[in-house]
Amino acid sequence: MSEKFGFLICVWVMLVGNCLGKFVVEKCSLKVTSPGSAKGVYDCAMGNFGIPQYGGTLVGTVVYPDANRGACQPFYDDTSFKPKSGGFPTFVLVNRGDCYFALKAWNAQKAGAAAILVDDNQGEPLITMDGPEEEKARAEYLQNITIPTAFISMSLGDSLKAALKDLKMVKISLDWTESLPHPDDRVEYEFWTNSNDECGPKCDSQLEFVKDFKGVAQELEHKGYTQFIPHYITWFCPDTFLLSEQCKSQCINNGRYCVPDPDQDFNEGYTGKDVVVENLRQACLFKVANASGKPWLWWDYVTHFSVHCPMNEKKYNKECAAQVIQYLGVDEAEIDKCIGDPEADVENPVLKAEQDAQIGKGSRGDVTILPTLVINNRQFRGKLDKRAVLKAICAGFQETTEPAICLTEDIQTNECLENNGGCWHDKTANITACRDTFRGRVCECPVVNGVKFFGDGYTHCRASGTLHCAINNGGCWSETRGGKTYSACMDYHWPAECKCPPGFKGDAVNSCEDVDECKEKLACQCRGCKCKNTWGSYDCSCSGDSFYFQENDMCISHTVETASGWGTFWSIILGLIIAGVVGYAIYKYRIRRYMDTEVRAIMAQYMPLDNQPNNNVHHPDI
Repeated sequence: MSEKFGFLICVWVMLVGNCLGKFVVEKCSLKVTSPGSAKGVYDCAMGNFGIPQYGGTLVGTVVYPDANRGACQPFYDDTSFKPKSGGFPTFVLVNRGDCYFALKAWNAQKAGAAAILVDDNQGEPLITMDGPEEEKARAEYLQNITIPTAFISMSLGDSLKAALKDLKMVKISLDWTESLPHPDDRVEYEFWTNSNDECGPKCDSQLEFVKDFKGVAQELEHKGYTQFIPHYITWFCPDTFLLSEQCKSQCINNGRYCVPDPDQDFNEGYTGKDVVVENLRQACLFKVANASGKPWLWWDYVTHFSVHCPMNEKKYNKECAAQVIQYLGVDEAEIDKCIGDPEADVENPVLKAEQDAQIGKGSRGDVTILPTLVINNRQFRGKLDKRAVLKAICAGFQETTEPAICLTEDIQTNECLENNGGCWHDKTANITACRDTFRGRVCECPVVNGVKFFGDGYTHCRASGTLHCAINNGGCWSETRGGKTYSACMDYHWPAECKCPPGFKGDAVNSCEDVDECKEKLACQCRGCKCKNTWGSYDCSCSGDSFYFQENDMCISHTVETASGWGTFWSIILGLIIAGVVGYAIYKYRIRRYMDTEVRAIMAQYMPLDNQPNNNVHHPDI
């Protein structure tokens, strides 16, 4: 924006007490590991340029240059701070003042520094280092800074300088693992942007980011990993300036919602009013698309509009926007209804909500910089770069819940590749307890083919439950000889247990040795028996025409067996016949006696029987 109008906006806002809003300094952690005199953990402030390593750490040694300590000039050699082979990365400590923060970082980066620490020159709270106004800085260096930047307190800077002066090695670790909250398996993020495409390199880089990040953003949104909301900053015009040309050309709804003139010329080209209306259209498109379950269409609209409706081709208007909306299949009538009448002297509910959202709540702070990315209610610091922003979003997921895109090689280092991350590993089955995460790794006993392993994850894991023997034989002994396999794993035993099978003895984990049943006289002890030991079992045989009867451990002759067998057979048959005849006779006898008794009882009721006494005596009438 122009300095004149920018100052005017600040005056407007100060009149209502909001210009000096709450700005939150986003921090990382700095841990000094040596020397002992400076050991400790300190806060440092992330710069609003460069690429902080969200979710990660960076270890290096500190160098305080002998000359050019403000880093306002290029260093004499492009390899001044490049570490030697096998050495730690170099963090350059420089003084504050004399030039832009971003220029200091650029000069340090060109000389091979892995990070830059800017030492404050006064005792004050940490501040956020921001890039200079675009017209005062060469975009070639501002947009190409890739090293992380940190602003440190004067007291910490003095301690580091004193240690370096005594020729002590200063080793520190920059830590961004807790720079963003990561409470659950979904990341909420906001993008505060602007539809203006004539604000110079900053607008160009913003549009480039939207185009680059669109595919990633839509994939995360489609699969429910993220919840995205775009926002647009507006200001308002105080009553004192409502009739000014500035307010009339740059505000809608009677001065309630304003943005600066795109080309900083109030008399030519597009006005701030045009930008406000397009911002409102984009906010309404997101609202309508989100209501239809397709919030990702915002990314398509913004990229299409920037390509087909640019200001420099005089197509930044409603007609061109309508063509993009129709192409995407969004309900244009609903969008127009949401936009309302920009000339009406009433509040617009969408833009009013946007102004309310600019005010910081909780840990977020006010949104005062365009563009601004807010992830899990924390403002992103650094360059708007596809990889940098994705790393920041990935840092917002709870450990082990991050999507696969966060675990790719170009986003993070797989710490399980080296020595399995120090976790348990079964080389035979190629199973490890190491589970790669965005921040590092966790040692967690795995689940393989539905079989759960239990243990501490570091020194041991053991398969348990049904079918656990299918995974590396449950960690138990197993051996195959001559096509015959024996295993000490008890497949359906809970908890999991290793036990040598019958015919073996041992610890069941490392070994099971064959038991010699013949030598230990555990089998084939009958007269005439011959014992032969086999692996896991034994064979018994008898001499002559006898055969071995295992159930009774005895040898039986074929002849004896046959005679005895038929004799036994006919004895059983004869016994069954005799038992049947006797049973039938007893049955018939008992039935007959029962029936005789019943009949006699019935007849006795009606007539005297021969063997029954006559108890009926006749008494004549008296």
